Amino acid sequence: MEPVAESRRVARLAATIPGVGSGRGDGGRGVGQNFRPVERDQAYLLPPSLRDWLPADDLAWFVLDVVDQLDLRPIYARYRADGWGAPAFEPALMTALLLYAYATGERSSRAIEARCRRDIAYRVIAANQVPDHATIARFRADHEQVLEHLFSDVLRLCAEAGLGRLGIVALDGTKIAANAALDANRTAPQVEAEIRAILAEAAATDAAEDAALGPGRLGDELPAALADRRSRLVRLEEARHRLDATTAARQAEYDAHLARRAETEAATGKGLTGRKPKPPGGPPPKANLSDPDSRIMKGARGYLQGYNGQAAVAADGLIVAADLTQQPADAGQLLPLLELTSANLQRRIGTLVADAGYWSEANLAALPPDGPEVLIPPTSGANTRLHVPPPRGRIPHGLSRRARMARRLATRSGAARYRRRATIVEPVFGQIKEVRRVRRFQRRGFTACRAEWLLVCTTHNLLKLWRKRLRSGSPGRP
Repeated sequence: MEPVAESRRVARLAATIPGVGSGRGDGGRGVGQNFRPVERDQAYLLPPSLRDWLPADDLAWFVLDVVDQLDLRPIYARYRADGWGAPAFEPALMTALLLYAYATGERSSRAIEARCRRDIAYRVIAANQVPDHATIARFRADHEQVLEHLFSDVLRLCAEAGLGRLGIVALDGTKIAANAALDANRTAPQVEAEIRAILAEAAATDAAEDAALGPGRLGDELPAALADRRSRLVRLEEARHRLDATTAARQAEYDAHLARRAETEAATGKGLTGRKPKPPGGPPPKANLSDPDSRIMKGARGYLQGYNGQAAVAADGLIVAADLTQQPADAGQLLPLLELTSANLQRRIGTLVADAGYWSEANLAALPPDGPEVLIPPTSGANTRLHVPPPRGRIPHGLSRRARMARRLATRSGAARYRRRATIVEPVFGQIKEVRRVRRFQRRGFTACRAEWLLVCTTHNLLKLWRKRLRSGSPGRP
């Protein structure tokens, strides 16, 4: 054989041996390595059965088992029963998809659609179907009230599994940013100026189109800013009415206070001492144009545009009641959350602990006599400078509610129970905000954000139930 032909044959043979010749066989990593084959062109990359894709204790299977036990009849009732029309995605499938997505920290409908294509757990839940993001968003919006009620259903399953240690229940609130910016807030004069600017621009546009095309032609219809009910002009009009209502409410509250003061002075024949109420003033009220229902609130990292998420948490981290409010302060949420807790549970709770933000004399006066013991540090005030007897012996008569609460918290038992507050409720908010990245609502409007908050709390309890099943060694049907 000629030398040239022989050298070519040796070169071709060397190229087929890993680590020899051109090095394309194994990238030059060596001859004796033992690697698994990489065969991306094989016919079946994944097992043909969905049951072989995930381990039996995976969260996806657990969510599917939980959904089988939920009452979804209100959702099914909204679909046609005659079989006409294009087939819809199975409501149980869509519910399980939302629960699993929220449990794993995924709330964007577009991201959920992408995961249905690429993520094995999502493909198992969706049965290899891919609902588009518009379908996912519509399902979440159309059935938000039913999805809210899933909180009590999942809480019932948790109670049946032994979760919910009610000796101490901690109450707290956390600020969640709205899908809106602080810069979108406007005062009443600013709203009026923007309305005038939009109307002037629309009039100028109409005049220019009439001059160019003549009246009655296609160029003389209203601009989109006026024709669309969801336009900026409509939001500005709504903001103006809301600001007018806020100003009127402030004036009415001031007038009512003056009337009560005058009635008291007339009945007693003496003038009341103390500072007189100030007339309405201060910073002018503002309304947000992106999410009109949201409010300016002070959070741990400064001011934000958002809502106040409330949660009552049992000693083992189970959320036993949840709600959302537009009020920045927590004091007005004590009694509503206590009522929600009693309605959700079939058992009495021992002690309810809350931070000083929930303190008010009115709250303590309105507590039900057969309710739990409540421990709330009194806020600063004149009564706190009064002498509080040492926490020994019988409680003296004549103590104010503030002094009684201070004395109760000064006892060894009261102090020990109140110290549990931070270790019960703060980790729950940490898991929601840090682990699951729920720092901003995806939707807008109070009703939509409340439904989203309850869905977040529902999936928190779902994760608690799943982890308990894993620890007990029975990850199957709850």
